[in-house]
Amino acid sequence: MSVVSIPIVNKNYPMGCEDGQESRLIDLGRMVDARAREILDKIGPLPENSLLATLCIVLADELQNRPTPSVTDADLREILARIREIKHKIG
Repeated sequence: MSVVSIPIVNKNYPMGCEDGQESRLIDLGRMVDARAREILDKIGPLPENSLLATLCIVLADELQNRPTPSVTDADLREILARIREIKHKIG
């Protein structure tokens, strides 16, 4: 397990991750930092705990309102073909 320091609004947060996932965690940290800075730019300075709560609510809202991808019949046929191919290979 690795530990990566993630800077969010000028404060570093050590976070653990599986070996090899460090760059992904750093990229996610950059996204969170950028979103936190956008919030601060819009509403001004906040105490750390208020910023964290606001950031969590904003990100949860964005996730909940994200459009869900639609699955077509062609997608399902492709998935079924892959399953049959795997089944054929293993038994």
